Amino acid sequence: MKNIKKSFNGVSVLEGVNLVLEKGSVHALMGENGAGKSTLMNILCGIHKCDEGEITVHGSRVEISSPFEAQNSGIAMIHQELSPIPELTVAENIFFGREYCRNHFLDYDRMFSETKEILNGLHIHIDPKSKMKKLKVADQQLIEIAKVVSRNAEIIVMDEPTSAITDKDAENLFEIIENLKKDGKGIIYISHKIDEVIKISDTVTVLRDGVFVNTWKTADITADVLITSMVGRKLDDYYPKMPVPIGDKILEVKNLSLENQFSDISFEVKAGEILGIAGLVGAGRTEVMKALFGITPADTGEIILNGKRIHPHKPIDAIKCGLAYVTEDRKGEGIIPQMSVLQNISLASMKMFTSRGFVNRKREAETIDKQIESLRIKTSSPKQKVLSLSGGNQQKVVLAKWLIKAPKLLILDEPTRGIDVGAKTEIYKLMGDFVSKGNAIIMVSSEMPEVMGMSDRIMVFSNRTLAGELIRGEFNQESIMRLAVSKL
Repeated sequence: MKNIKKSFNGVSVLEGVNLVLEKGSVHALMGENGAGKSTLMNILCGIHKCDEGEITVHGSRVEISSPFEAQNSGIAMIHQELSPIPELTVAENIFFGREYCRNHFLDYDRMFSETKEILNGLHIHIDPKSKMKKLKVADQQLIEIAKVVSRNAEIIVMDEPTSAITDKDAENLFEIIENLKKDGKGIIYISHKIDEVIKISDTVTVLRDGVFVNTWKTADITADVLITSMVGRKLDDYYPKMPVPIGDKILEVKNLSLENQFSDISFEVKAGEILGIAGLVGAGRTEVMKALFGITPADTGEIILNGKRIHPHKPIDAIKCGLAYVTEDRKGEGIIPQMSVLQNISLASMKMFTSRGFVNRKREAETIDKQIESLRIKTSSPKQKVLSLSGGNQQKVVLAKWLIKAPKLLILDEPTRGIDVGAKTEIYKLMGDFVSKGNAIIMVSSEMPEVMGMSDRIMVFSNRTLAGELIRGEFNQESIMRLAVSKL
């Protein structure tokens, strides 16, 4: 891949990226969240088309404008989020869409037989007749590998393949990868796990903010150099972090655990404080926030809010206690797209406008108008569908929905994802105003400059537990990254 460039809506996400994959090798692709790794691979696999640049396979230039064309070029991708068909067998999953037939009926005997040959060739010991739903995640991943090998893929992209499996299963995966190398396959391996990358890769490429940083032979690189390369940008100066007196404790969490999600989480948040939560994707950050808000309650541990122990088993319990949660999935969980701005903002506070079963529309409209004005939501009318607003204004609508309820603690999960710089700054100012009134914020963010620029303290998650804490003045990107990978 040479000089690959890609923009979305005028925003550059890849700027002249290069990547060379050799036959029989593993090429690791690294970078922070949002560095452009997935976009680059989506271009290779035909999901997106690059604006500029060229792709050559075996020395011949190819035009890849669809996944089908990528497949014909011998390219396949195993995504981090697997998507097997659970009720079908292993063999049916491997041959899905290209089933063998005999006399107008599916030829199961041939599919089972060929699946067994494919699995044996990869040293995978799984019954072809097993239903996918009965396999553990690691084995489902191996079946995905078998599927792409059965389609004669010569270039295999693996996106965070060990993020949801045990160390033992990871070792088994590494053996499979070694066998694929011996068979001449080329593997592009996306991972945040530095030790893992150094162990199994032959070359490493680092991207940062959509820009190609460098490619090294793995034998010539160190973990420190990789970390510095991934996080070596300067902190932007548009974070309006105002000084706010830190008051009494608002929230205390003790030994919170949820099986297979996170374990032994303890921390506190004080009035006037913005507590930043950093860590890699899959580290357990969002899962803890959902437990606090009662979406997926913890198995064990204590949550103490304003000195009282609370038991949020569902969101309404958390809301009644004075918690609010702005989800990372704005379109899927934060707004109802086909409803109006007014309806979205008032949705969580209908009791404020309701008497004897009837909604006081005048009071509702006056309250929402004040929120629109206060948060400077750009809309032609409160009746405008929220779907038609920009990402930044949609986010303000979500914030307005919760601010009406005057919560004491606001949980913000990726609060500025997918919005432009100007809207980000306005969100940051709203955050500052909120904590200046004696409230507190927990902010989960994958953007290191953001979490460093807006936090009073930063807690770093690694492998579903807390890896450490930094106070303002101690923040630097390398320290955060080291903690984020410390328990992998």
